[in-house]
Amino acid sequence: MGGASSFISMLAIAAFLGLAWSASKVSKMVGISSIVLEITTGVVLGPRVLGLVDPAYTVCETKRTMDCKDPGNLQELIDSGAHLGPTFGKIANKGYCNKADYHGSSGSSSASHGSSADHGWLAPKVDGDVDSTASHGSGSADHGSAASTSEGSAADTQGAPHRRLAGGGNYHSYHECLIKSCEADVSAHCGEFPDFFTLIGHAGVGLMIFESGMHFDFEKAKIVGPWACVVAVLGTILPLVFGTAIVMAFGKPLMPDGISAGTALAPTSVGIALRLLGEAGVLQENFGQAIITAAFVDDILSLVLFNVLFSLGGDFDMFKTVFAPIIGIVFMILACLAAMMFWPWFLEDYLLSKMPDKKEGAKLAPRDQALFFFMFFLLFVYGTITHFLGTHLWGCFIAGMSFACLNPPHHAHHVWVKQTKRMTSWMIRIFFAGTVAFSIPVMELLSIEAFWKGSILGIVACVGTKVFCAPFMGKARFVIGWAMVGRAEFAYLIAQMALAAGMMDQATFSMVIWALLYATIFAPFVFRYLLNRYVAAEGIGGQAQDEHLTDVMADFGHEEGGEMKEFSASDDVDYKKNLQALESKTQSGFQPTEFGSRSPGGELRAANGQVAKQDASGKGGFLCCLFFKKVVVH
Repeated sequence: MGGASSFISMLAIAAFLGLAWSASKVSKMVGISSIVLEITTGVVLGPRVLGLVDPAYTVCETKRTMDCKDPGNLQELIDSGAHLGPTFGKIANKGYCNKADYHGSSGSSSASHGSSADHGWLAPKVDGDVDSTASHGSGSADHGSAASTSEGSAADTQGAPHRRLAGGGNYHSYHECLIKSCEADVSAHCGEFPDFFTLIGHAGVGLMIFESGMHFDFEKAKIVGPWACVVAVLGTILPLVFGTAIVMAFGKPLMPDGISAGTALAPTSVGIALRLLGEAGVLQENFGQAIITAAFVDDILSLVLFNVLFSLGGDFDMFKTVFAPIIGIVFMILACLAAMMFWPWFLEDYLLSKMPDKKEGAKLAPRDQALFFFMFFLLFVYGTITHFLGTHLWGCFIAGMSFACLNPPHHAHHVWVKQTKRMTSWMIRIFFAGTVAFSIPVMELLSIEAFWKGSILGIVACVGTKVFCAPFMGKARFVIGWAMVGRAEFAYLIAQMALAAGMMDQATFSMVIWALLYATIFAPFVFRYLLNRYVAAEGIGGQAQDEHLTDVMADFGHEEGGEMKEFSASDDVDYKKNLQALESKTQSGFQPTEFGSRSPGGELRAANGQVAKQDASGKGGFLCCLFFKKVVVH
């Protein structure tokens, strides 16, 4: 019987994953972001609607075994000193709430409960309570019963008035404190021990952010860095400010709902801009470089903001709120210097050079195996360091940046993608169809109030602030602005984690999801239209880069007949000599761009500023080498 029931569960999960995969493919055929249909699929098939996937796999164990809703007679039990039940008896015995601090306030507790968000917020951390899940069974009732008649005296030993999770926040009543502390306790344990789909989804986001870091081009940042940084700062600060203000205008508190919502609206998706710029063949233009650099810097700033947000646990903590972000920024600066000066030398001249040559018939050379292992090693080390500074995602991005300067260009990225592409794509699909979709309160999301409020939040704070973040970039200002509008994994992750940590309620979460969906749906279409119009008007761009070049030409020179081509030291020397010879032939003919500087790819310009035509045999050859010469190698 057990085998039969587990088989049904396997069929249900297989059907869910198959439909999520189908949603991705349909999105690709229609030409829209797969995020929308993946989330829709998850919402419809999840436990809140059709229930194809059982809550055992979508809700963490602690939340399934601890019910923090008022049973209806909680206040009567408090007043009479009776047994509070397994859940609230356990919370009372933990000492989060001191009953003596609420003397004389019990009569108005019910009225004050609804406004609890204005008086304190749920911190996502529990100190010294690792074994609490062990008492979720019948033993917890005995545990709570033993203390239920004296929960006030048990809490008195804590000594902190109005005490709650992590020591912060004040409530109107003991009744309210018990309920909110219970919710915070559940959120904390679900953060440490999440459900199956949440764990996979968050792991996938970490791998995706690591891969994004590998795309960072330090030389490109030098070319357009100052203006791109201004765009990134405005593109991060404006959504934060306007998002927070709008959420507060809707009656939510500044902390934590307003700040959490604003932070979730801040990150930009570099993937959409990267793909469309590659298709248009203008990735090498100055405005294209400005977009990519600004998007990456925007991600870095959002990671810092994310780190600060989730450091605000309860009362003000000087280390977590002030010193941890400063230490993290210093660590990032040192890691960037190491990425440019230390890791290329250590890996290329010391570690990888000692690896044996590829054996005949082997799919992956020993040096690439060593490189892949070292990537995971650095990912774990950097992620662990920044985990104690606020969030492991910061370390994931920094670890990826550490491999951005290795030679041959993007070979490290190719090795990573070749081994993890399918796994990561499935984990990201599960993140949207499972982690995010299963977190959405369907009734709240589909309400008229959530829709119109989310529409205002989306149009003004999520879309509008990004569109107008580059007013000083000349004719390309709206192209750059719309390129910054796109949202992807990171934005949804912040929203979902804020909800799980009790830092925004379900109504605010629904508004944020609607806002993000506006950007997710409309950004690719509008950006493609403006980009094509700008390229045609300015007479720039060339032939669209093929699929291998779309991902920042990640597979350039790496595949022959479906097999990975290994680069030897002699290949690298010849590669650099050829590029030096190419440079000597293409130094003339530069034309100033509207930004007043030379544009990589300017060698292809004729005297009239039009792009020189190339025959089919030159596609991916001259242009490809030229791009790497001007943007990556130097």
